[in-house]
Amino acid sequence: MSLSINDSSLSLHAQRKLAEQTNEATRLIARLGAGARIQDAADDPAGQAVVRRMASRLSGMSQAMRTINDTTSMLQVADGALSNITDSLQRLRELAVASGNGAYTDSDRNTLQAEANQILAHINETGNGASFNGQAIFTPQIVRSEDKNKRAVLDSLRAGWLSSAEDMVQQYYGLQGDGVTLKINLDTTDGQGGVLASVTGSTAPGSDVTLNVDMADFSNITTPDGGSGPVFDDRVIAHEMVHAVMLRSTSFNFPQWFTEGTAELIHGADERLAGALASGQTAAGIVGTIAGGGFSYEGGYVASRYLHDRLKAMGVAGGMKGLMTYLNQNRAADLDTALKAVTGGQYQNTAGFLTDFAAGGANYITNKMNLTNADTGAIGGLDADSGPSRDAQGVVPESGLGTAAQPLRNFKVEYPGLSSGSQAMRRVQVQVGADSGDVVDMQFAAVNTSALGLADLDMHNTAVALLHIDDALASVTEQRVQVGAYSNRMDVVASNVQTSTQNLEAARCRIQDVDYAGSTVKLTRAQILQQAASAMLTQANGESRAVLALLR
Repeated sequence: MSLSINDSSLSLHAQRKLAEQTNEATRLIARLGAGARIQDAADDPAGQAVVRRMASRLSGMSQAMRTINDTTSMLQVADGALSNITDSLQRLRELAVASGNGAYTDSDRNTLQAEANQILAHINETGNGASFNGQAIFTPQIVRSEDKNKRAVLDSLRAGWLSSAEDMVQQYYGLQGDGVTLKINLDTTDGQGGVLASVTGSTAPGSDVTLNVDMADFSNITTPDGGSGPVFDDRVIAHEMVHAVMLRSTSFNFPQWFTEGTAELIHGADERLAGALASGQTAAGIVGTIAGGGFSYEGGYVASRYLHDRLKAMGVAGGMKGLMTYLNQNRAADLDTALKAVTGGQYQNTAGFLTDFAAGGANYITNKMNLTNADTGAIGGLDADSGPSRDAQGVVPESGLGTAAQPLRNFKVEYPGLSSGSQAMRRVQVQVGADSGDVVDMQFAAVNTSALGLADLDMHNTAVALLHIDDALASVTEQRVQVGAYSNRMDVVASNVQTSTQNLEAARCRIQDVDYAGSTVKLTRAQILQQAASAMLTQANGESRAVLALLR
């Protein structure tokens, strides 16, 4: 290798190596001092992009946790309000039960009503006033509207009309339904004063039955019996329940006078018969219509009651009940067959009975039936069976053995919906994660007295009051269950966010944070190389002095 004073390649090479090791040492010292492997995009472009995205998600998840905590606090306020309303409803129920005390006077019930009104006001204040951060939790709006007359009819059906009618039919006729569905229809009408109610269906196995109630004739129900005397609405329902039960328990292949007459006999029809006589009809004429193959309601009633007495006189246990029991046990039998069987041939057929009725019916009306006393003439009552006197208002008991949820033991009852529109809801959307789709929707319905059906709660009508309060309790309980479910979901979401935050933070650290052990080793190496390069630069710079030694 030649020597030259103009060429400094060795020095330049040593300078370059010294600069490289100095830069490397500087970079490593910066990483170790900051604790981060990535100081700027040049350190790791792809890694820096990933870390920035992770940091954004971590920031969003941190805020989501604060939102979840606020939501949990709001739900606790909601649950507290619902608990308070539940306690108020329980007190209302105690008052409603107390109002059913037969020893209480109307004045006592007025006192109960006064306390109930204060409780209702408190429920309104609690339901409408529950708020969090200045915002109402439960919506105060009521969008749904319902027909109050239909509501009153359904309340009465559930509270006692259906169950008491079913019990009467089973007690006095020995008949019961077969478990099919009884549908309540409130949307059929022929105008006021026509057909008050009717039953449609068939005797086919499994066939449902429909009870049609004409709302033109069922309105302004303010008493447990409904309507006004003597044709109280509960008597109309009892009449139709005879049809419904007979339809599902017999062949239902009977003359009209028998079908309608036995339905009238269940609650008595003395006032109908008295009205016909007062309007100019005669006992002989009423009997003659039925005996001649015609029909009238008062005639059918008289014929059924006459038959009931004659069957008892012939030794048929229960009179009409014995006949109905046979028809139930022999589902294919018609009235001819049943009469011959239960009377042992004393009536060979229906015609034989009608002959007897034609001969003795008018005298029966005139001398046997008492149309002036309060008793309606119903089967099992004072006039028909020497039982307790039952007037038009009391002939159908206020309630039977069924419950409001299932008033009939031998039918499934299907009620129509009354609400038009939809229930107003306050929607609360909660961001529970870092992404736009990480949201939980919560809805809160109104829990004031109007929404709970308690706005017109009347403690004087115990059965309906209890029905409304139980419905309100069920509604509040359902709302409280929903709030509890939301709260549990917040707990689950919070746990998930915390777990995701922990895992994401660990992943970010693995990408961004410096490896102290490895970086310290690299720094030591760089410093050694830096020192070596510095020493070699000194040697390279001294090479030109060797040339001067040759020139001396």
